[in-house]
Amino acid sequence: MKCIKTPKIILVPYPAQGHVTPMLKLASAFLIHGFEPVMATPEFIHQRIISNIDPKSNISCISIPDGLEMDKPRDFFAIEKAMEINMPIHLEGLVQKFNEDGEVVACMIVDLLASWAIEVGHRCGVPVAGFWPAMLATYQLIAAIPDMVRTGLISDTGSPQNLGPLCFLPNQPLLSSEDLPWLIGTPTSRKARFKFWTRTLDRSRNLPWLLVNSFPEECVDPDKTQNGAWPEKSMNQPLTIHVGALIKHALVRNPSLWQEDMSCLQWLDKQKPNSVLYISFGSWVSPIGEGKVKKLALTLEAMEQPFIWVLGPTWQDGLPSGYIERVSKQGKVVSWAPQLKVLQHKAVMCYLTHCGWNSTMEAIQCQKCLICYPVAGDQFVNCAYIIKKWKIGVRINGFGQKEMEQGLRRVTEDIKISNRVKRLHETTMGEEAGLIMMSNVTTFVGDFKKQTNGFPY
Repeated sequence: MKCIKTPKIILVPYPAQGHVTPMLKLASAFLIHGFEPVMATPEFIHQRIISNIDPKSNISCISIPDGLEMDKPRDFFAIEKAMEINMPIHLEGLVQKFNEDGEVVACMIVDLLASWAIEVGHRCGVPVAGFWPAMLATYQLIAAIPDMVRTGLISDTGSPQNLGPLCFLPNQPLLSSEDLPWLIGTPTSRKARFKFWTRTLDRSRNLPWLLVNSFPEECVDPDKTQNGAWPEKSMNQPLTIHVGALIKHALVRNPSLWQEDMSCLQWLDKQKPNSVLYISFGSWVSPIGEGKVKKLALTLEAMEQPFIWVLGPTWQDGLPSGYIERVSKQGKVVSWAPQLKVLQHKAVMCYLTHCGWNSTMEAIQCQKCLICYPVAGDQFVNCAYIIKKWKIGVRINGFGQKEMEQGLRRVTEDIKISNRVKRLHETTMGEEAGLIMMSNVTTFVGDFKKQTNGFPY
């Protein structure tokens, strides 16, 4: 009797914390549908990812040679070059080997920032779905690039043509034209990032599905009517399927690509309830610059504010001499923290954040209000939603003592902010939301089965 092998779904994340985390969560959702999820990850980050996957979870992780040299910096552009030049042939070989071994690759889920893999899927005849690790509004902003160029809002290299407010879609918060997500670094860097996004848009334009690590507007806008499930499709756009609540309901533990300092949990146990400010500016860009690191450090010390501050070793060099020892009773500086556990701790009162999307989702999950200091990329869009639409936080523009004290006072003393974050948690991550997101995954699985006539299921 011929043994029918479990069909595989290959998932290709962009190799960064905020991308790998939600894709692993998504991978676990396919297990209950009878698939074997296979994460295809660049060689340089492979070991860190597999260390976060329980061998009993039935999620595989396969290394893809990337050609990156160990002693060279692995910045955005080095990773982009590796993805475009070195990795496609190896992923194609992986799919071919599965076929030769009698395995069935039912579908590929490709992070849009790893859009190189979309073309691999097409060449191999495998159905491809896009995965967007951030909120849908940011994808819509990227998708609006052709219209922004056509109407003169931006040049054909992505530079803003008119400084000032920007409203790219109805019913969304106003942005500044300087908040566009490709406007990072030098003029040359900005042009290169804009080219990256336009290429991503071209490759993903005709995808039949887009899985979004977010929640739909119905969840958070009281003027809109909820209607159960929320897949939606516009003309010439992929079927948009929201899977954001899976961050809470997934079957895998919260992964980290960095060594977590667990001692901060013991430190929190000794603090008073709702007394500690948690600070983190993420992992992939320079957090705030050496001058601002020093300014924030001195402000916290002067305020005598208890804090936990996630700050990489390189940036800790910017702290005043003897600072960590001097504030050891007041606060704790760590290279990386078990963020979800910290945010869940009763001693933490609020979160000073860069507004990265994973951090935003985890703050909502843990019902913590936010003090916002966006740094780059989609963080400005996320911040606009946090402070203008959801109203669960405040924005600060600097780290002076007066501004920090005002920011803390506004988020801790305004009961409306606290109530809003509780309501947002329930509508986006409560049990009903989790069931709907799992139903959305079922909708997606059923749809791609139709495209393959149900074979071999």
